[in-house]
Amino acid sequence: KEILEKYHDLFTLQWEGVIGSIYVPSQAEWEQLLTNCSAFLFYGMERFLSHILLNRLVAMNIPKCHLMILLDLVRSKQSYQRMTNSDIHKSSLHVAIERPTETAMLLSLTGVRAIIANQWYTTLQENAERLEILSENLLSIGRTTGQTVHTLQK
Repeated sequence: KEILEKYHDLFTLQWEGVIGSIYVPSQAEWEQLLTNCSAFLFYGMERFLSHILLNRLVAMNIPKCHLMILLDLVRSKQSYQRMTNSDIHKSSLHVAIERPTETAMLLSLTGVRAIIANQWYTTLQENAERLEILSENLLSIGRTTGQTVHTLQK
């Protein structure tokens, strides 16, 4: 919410989405947001692909999405338990496809042009810091995604 308020005047007038603490988006909402966006930000717990149906994602066409930022892979006791319960109903191949590299490949195949994503598990605080750096560099300063990622790597 702080990020939305801070950058309200810079491009955010056209932002739409769901704040997960309000409610969990339906599969139809995920699909609508993904297919109608020029940029997509996911800031949440566990693996991004664990929140949407994989078979629906691979059938999607998302060529209008120029940038997808996945600030996922945050784990708590509750989210880990939820994932463990969910993963027992999936094949090992399905779980493997939800890993970061495989997620980026699938999103690329659906038409997403650039993907910024975590490669390993992190904390909420670290993702909050990444979001602040990304927002400042992309929205305020106007750096390219490559320049912004380079800044994150420092």
